[in-house]
Parts: sequence; C-alpha cells; structure tokens
Amino acid sequence: MSLRDLKRRRTRQAIVEAAVELIERDGYEQTTIADIAAAAEIGTRTFFGYFATKEELLFPESDVRVSAAVREIEARGPGDGPAEVLLRALQRVGDDSDDMTGRLAALRMRLVRQVPAVRGRALQIQLDAQQEIARHLAAAFPDELDAVTAAALVGAFVGAVTGALQALLNTDEPQDPAEVRQAVEHATGVALRPWLAHGVPPSARG
Repeated sequence: MSLRDLKRRRTRQAIVEAAVELIERDGYEQTTIADIAAAAEIGTRTFFGYFATKEELLFPESDVRVSAAVREIEARGPGDGPAEVLLRALQRVGDDSDDMTGRLAALRMRLVRQVPAVRGRALQIQLDAQQEIARHLAAAFPDELDAVTAAALVGAFVGAVTGALQALLNTDEPQDPAEVRQAVEHATGVALRPWLAHGVPPSARG
C-alpha cells in the first residue's frame, strides 16, 4: 500500500469513527455531515471525497465483502462446492475486519430498525450484493447451479448472516465481536447445511 493509499485509509477510518461517536452520543438525525467532518478534522468537501451521504458511511466495507466472496469463488479448488466457498468468504471477512461484529455493526443494526433512510440503504446494498455474488456463483458452478438456485443459495447465506446479526445485536449491551462472529458462522453453517451435504438440495437437482 502506497503512502497516499495509507493516508486515505486512515482518513476514511477517522470519518467512520467520528461518526460513530457522534451518532451514539447525539443521535442520527441530530448529527450532521459538518459535525462529522469537524470531529474527523477534515473539511466538509473532503468528507464527500470519501462518502456521498451520511447513510453511506455506515456501510464502509459492503463492497469489500462482495469482493471477498467473488475472490473466493474465483480461487475455488476442485473439491469446493458453492456453499463451502461462501462460508470461506465469510471467515475471510471476519479475519480481516470486525465491520460485521463490532461497535459499528451494533450501531448500524439499531439505525436500520429506527431510521427509514438507513434501512433503505441497507436493503439496497443487500440486494445488490446478493445479485452480484449469485451471478458469479452460477457462472462458477454451471453444472450445479442455475440462476434461480444460485440466487436461492446466496439468499439463504445472506439471510442467515443478517438474521443472526439482528438477533445477536438487538441489545444495548456491548457484545464480544469474537463471540458474535462465532455465532454468525455457526448460524450460517446451519442454514447452508443442505448444500454442504448434497451440493444443492435434492429437489433442486435435475
């Protein structure tokens, strides 16, 4: 990583951390982009070089998770099935970041429940991610998945992750990110068990 890229990464992280602090303290609607920029010691103009909206900064690694899934699909081995690839991508994301299990994740989940604009952004990100991953998965496993079964498998995968996080983070008490991650991986493995055992569910095979 170049010095310029490292600086951008640090500035981006500073914006996210400032936003989390302010939103937790003052509330989502009361926290302005100008407030966040000032707390991160940047100008408002600089803020927009990193995030287009306040909602967007709550999902700083959504593209990273999709990219991780695509990379695992492309790097699949001869004995890998679609479900194994997806579960490995989830583990890889957990190794690299606590975006889905840490403080930001808990705040984001609460705001999804409370703020329509954040909920709408979350649903759009989830839909786009499912479509992108399913497209790559169907192309990688043409003998096992068509467009419909690939969409069903990815839907089960994303739904399991989302549902587990909603259950785990639906509390004002701080959660241990490592324990949250372990529970999410377990729940996702349970949800994908039919595919892990048979490649695809028997009723979906021709």
